[in-house]
Amino acid sequence: MQNFLDPAILFFAVGILAGCLKSNLDIPQQISRFLSLYLLMALGLKGGFALAHSGFSAEVVASLGCAMLVALCIPLAGYQLLRRVVSPFDAAAVAATYGSVSAVTFITASQYLDNQQIAYGGHMAAAMALMESPAIVVAVLLANTLRQPAVASVQGGGALALAGGPQPAPARLGKILHESFTDGTQLLLLGAMLVGFLSGDAGKAAMAPFTVDLFKGMLAFFLLDMGLLTARNLGKLRGQSPWLMAYAVGAPVVHAALALGLALLFGLSAGNGALLMILAASASYIAAPAVVRYAIPEASPSVYFGMSLGVTFPINILVGIPAYVALALAFLG
Repeated sequence: MQNFLDPAILFFAVGILAGCLKSNLDIPQQISRFLSLYLLMALGLKGGFALAHSGFSAEVVASLGCAMLVALCIPLAGYQLLRRVVSPFDAAAVAATYGSVSAVTFITASQYLDNQQIAYGGHMAAAMALMESPAIVVAVLLANTLRQPAVASVQGGGALALAGGPQPAPARLGKILHESFTDGTQLLLLGAMLVGFLSGDAGKAAMAPFTVDLFKGMLAFFLLDMGLLTARNLGKLRGQSPWLMAYAVGAPVVHAALALGLALLFGLSAGNGALLMILAASASYIAAPAVVRYAIPEASPSVYFGMSLGVTFPINILVGIPAYVALALAFLG
């Protein structure tokens, strides 16, 4: 109940309500973009300051290793399951979306842990950055593999060439890798972590008005905008397969359970384990859809974008974060 009374969460609910009521409340795109960049920069700085204070340890290495393992397992398993109920290209796109992560969910979770005075490592921001790209790369490789028979048939003048018209060429993996690993938001996050790490306690004191005093209000403003965006994308869910809706609700729970198992196996702290669970349970609605729309044009954006933003994101923000933190405390605390 305490999570629902948090001002940032309440503003998220206000945004959903305004969107459902067809209000003309609107956050200009440039302001929304600025808020996103601010939150990532502040998060990176806070992570760098914390890492400078704690230093590198076996848990840092274990946490990053668990993050990479989760980021590879989720899209591979998700694709094998989803291809039984939707087209293979839609399955690859959804697997990429759910294998990648939501920065806003992570930022909200870190603020929740701060409010609850639960310690966590600054390196978890780096874990988030590491988890963003592997699922996208895996999905692109799967989509390229699916296209090979079609391209061969067209080149050979087979029946597919007569019936299907021009087929999309395989997406260039080099271009996808470049876009994934040089994304501006990811570079900002890692750059801010480096600045925080190098500047240490002196930098933390100097930047406190920026990273601490403003953070809560900026997060509330951004979640208001996310509430509006969530409400406006609910319509994309109409007519979708019930199996997809079940996946949008149930898969994050399974992913969080996988992360909890790894946290137990490698002895992560409750705070780090909770963030790993929340990252595993989240789904990307910015980075992954942007790349997937270009790399897998055969997939329907209304499927993967509607699922991640219309179902999984609000469930995680309203219910998932406190639930996963409670589980981490019970098993790891």
